[in-house]
Amino acid sequence: MEQDKNKDQINFSDTTLFKFLDRFKYMLTILLLVLGIGYLSYYTVDANEEAVILRLGKYNDTVGPGLHFRIPLIDSIYKVKVEYIYKMEFGYETISADIKTRYSKSNYEDVSWMLTKDLDIAEVKWVVQYKISDPYKYLFKVKNVEKTIMDISEAAMRMEVGDRLFDAVIGAGRESIAIDAKEYMQQKLNEYESGIKIQLVQLMPVLPPQPVQDSFEEVNRAQQDKQIYENEAERKKTKIINMASGDASKMIDEAEGYKTERINQAKGDVARFNALLKEYKKYPQITKDRIYLEKISQVLSVASDKIIIDSELDNVLPFLPLKDFEK
Repeated sequence: MEQDKNKDQINFSDTTLFKFLDRFKYMLTILLLVLGIGYLSYYTVDANEEAVILRLGKYNDTVGPGLHFRIPLIDSIYKVKVEYIYKMEFGYETISADIKTRYSKSNYEDVSWMLTKDLDIAEVKWVVQYKISDPYKYLFKVKNVEKTIMDISEAAMRMEVGDRLFDAVIGAGRESIAIDAKEYMQQKLNEYESGIKIQLVQLMPVLPPQPVQDSFEEVNRAQQDKQIYENEAERKKTKIINMASGDASKMIDEAEGYKTERINQAKGDVARFNALLKEYKKYPQITKDRIYLEKISQVLSVASDKIIIDSELDNVLPFLPLKDFEK
């Protein structure tokens, strides 16, 4: 009897323990389920992101950075970096951009070689930078947005290059090409409702294709030499013209001065003659004598040796000093 009693007590204890364990498992399962639902009900959106919420597969809302609530198994969350600037390279590929930038050595002629308006081929390389302005449109309006951006960018660049001459493409026209291509790309992406905002279109230095670059450089050097010679000739021409103009101005000024001097001298002579004539009319003999004496005085003042002979002296042979004629 005692053995049966002890056996019943053991069976009762085991049953109680099993019931406790089952209840503990049930409570633990409920707790884990609650914690799991709580964990799945909240999500975090980073500072540079926005999240698109789909409820039962339909668009519900777009939320910004922070901690947000969702309905588990009903809401689907798609996070998109809206403050990140994406970059696409055309005609080349950057392998690393550390201290020394390295580029891929693969050929991209199918993208970079373009035909200009004057039927020359230019090697055009460019980069496009863009941001996601509307996450919902970016995710669900266009399939494969990156491929669409690449196709639109290449079409825009070929159109702009094809409308310009080769010299404009490799020279001063690069900036206008980039601006017009950016406007065209943005217009098309807006029409497609892609949710993309183009930030920058920048052209790298445009060159002729590699096989003809040496010949092109030779032509450029010849043109530069031609320009140098033309500039030198123009400089010499300007110098000679300026010298001739200066000499002409100097001669004209001297002639004008001489003209003025002669006119003033003639006016002075006329004034003196008129004054002398006036005095002559008053006193003819006195005026004659005074004029004679003034002229004789002027002549004798410049003569170094003077010999005076009486005009009334006859039969006298004047002897002049002959030492000046001796050898």
